[in-house]
Order: sequence, then C-alpha cells, then structure tokens
Amino acid sequence: MTLDADMLVDRRRLRRKLTVWRIVGIVALIGFVIALFYAFAADSDLVTKHRAHIARISVTGVIIEDRKRLKLIEKIGKSDSVSGVIVSINSPGGSTTGGEQLYNALRDLAEKKPVVAQIGTVGASAGYMTALAADHIVAHRTSLTGSIGVIMQYGEFSDLLKTLGIKFEEVKSSPLKAEPTFFKPTSPEARAMLQGLVTDSYDWFVGLVAERRGFAQDAAGKLADGRVFSGAQALDARLIDAIGGEKEAVAWLEKEKDVAEDLPIRDWKVDGRFEDLSLSETVAAMIVRAVGGEIAELGGGIAASMRDKVVLDGLVSLWQAETAGKNAAE
Repeated sequence: MTLDADMLVDRRRLRRKLTVWRIVGIVALIGFVIALFYAFAADSDLVTKHRAHIARISVTGVIIEDRKRLKLIEKIGKSDSVSGVIVSINSPGGSTTGGEQLYNALRDLAEKKPVVAQIGTVGASAGYMTALAADHIVAHRTSLTGSIGVIMQYGEFSDLLKTLGIKFEEVKSSPLKAEPTFFKPTSPEARAMLQGLVTDSYDWFVGLVAERRGFAQDAAGKLADGRVFSGAQALDARLIDAIGGEKEAVAWLEKEKDVAEDLPIRDWKVDGRFEDLSLSETVAAMIVRAVGGEIAELGGGIAASMRDKVVLDGLVSLWQAETAGKNAAE
C-alpha cells in the first residue's frame, strides 16, 4: 500500500512538471511567432496601418448599398494613424441610394480627415457623386466623368405576350399599385408618377453639384444634361479641380492639408480582418485563427462571395456606353 501511494504521489508531481513545461513551451512558441511577425512582416500593411499613413479607399465597379464599406469608412475616421484619405474611383455609377449612402459617409469622414478624390478611367453618375464628397477632385485628362442624372428603365412585353397567347389579369387596390409592369403599356398616370420620382432625385443630385462645386442651381443644371466629360473638359467646366493621378492627389494633401511628406499609402479594404485591432490583438487573432482553421473559413468566404450577385433595383445613376449594348444613362 505504501509503495502504491508513493507511486501515485510521484505521478502527480510528474504531471505538474509536465503541465508547467507545456505552459512554458506555449509561451515560447507565441514569443517565437511574434518575433517572426516583426522580422518578416514589419513592412506589411498589417503592421503599417498602425503607423501614420494615407489611407486609400477604392470605389470600383457598380455602386450599390454596401454596409461593410460604410463601416470601413467609419473605422478610418476613428483611426489615429490615418493622416489623409484618397478615394480612388473607377466606377460608371450605380443605384442612387448606394451613391447617396457613400456620399454621406465620405462627407462625415471629411469632417475628421482631409479627403481627396482621384478619378481613374471613369467616375461618372453615382461615381461622380462619390467624388463630390471629397475636398478636392483630381482626374486624368482622358478620364470620363460627369453623366449627372438619374434614370429608371424597365421592359414592356405586351406585344410579345399577345403573340404567345399569354394574358395577365390583376386585381389591385389602386391604379398606380405595382406600376409599371412588363405585361402592359405604361399609363400616362404611371409615367407621370415615375417621372416625379426621377425628377426628385435628379434635383437633389444637381443640388449636390451646385453646393459642392460652387455653382448657381441653374448653372449646375446646364451641366447636368446627362453628358459625359473628359477630364480636360471637366476641368474647364469646373467639375473637377486638377488634372493628374494619385501623385497629384498626395501633393495636394501635403500642400493644402499639412499632411506630412512621404507618408506611405495603405489600402483599406472591406474584406480585411484585422484593420480595427491593435498590433498585439492582431498577433493574438492570427494565432487563434490559425489554430481554429482559418484556411477552411477563408475557403468558405471565397465560395460565398462567388455566389453574390449585383442587383440594381429602384432609381439608377449609371453611365454605360452604347457600344456595350445598353442604353446610355441620361
């Protein structure tokens, strides 16, 4: 019995020692990971976003309602590391609501950080609306911009349905309910209702142009006939402030907004996982995610993103060249 008791005590002591050494080993491993992180990732965006820099927000493709991007803009406004912001635009526009939300978010950001817009190949319709939110607009000489206006398009297939022998019936509470529809011609009353919606949003858009670019309302209206401008034409029309690219945008931040020279430019993206964490929190999150199967999660995220579709409902402020097989936005 005494021998068995001694063996039991020895085993417990051995377990305690093993537990202590395991803890020491885990701490050493974490320290090693942190050391490697500093050695090999010191110049990466993950680290430098916590140093003074100029943030770049890219607005590309069709503009729709995007909560993740709005939250990202809010985070940039709260970041003490961001000295200035470049909004890099390459977009033909999109939904008027998406453009409105993005404009308001960038105006809120501009109250906290100096913001400059840089238009690439195209920044038209809601893309130009986005640029209006900045304190300064730069575009290349051959950039396409403007296309100030709103459009609502829908199909009408009543003749085709007659040919196919298909007839739709409906019972509704009032004549303008669910108008327009694709299975009958648009009534004058429905067309007047839709024109009122378009005109209301158009007047608001023109008001933004007048307010942000210093035009009288009627002068802004003359430019807001749906036409697109080259960068050079837009400069002559005072729709932008300067010809150039990102280099000129940075130079304006340094000269006019006292942003320190030679700051790095860092992309802030909506799919980033660690932008809002401190450096120590970032390292800890990386370790936890690695243990928990980050690769599997990332794979699922990619698969989900591939299933996403862009849907433009409601009023649209979008420029599309006729050569692409669609009507140009007014």
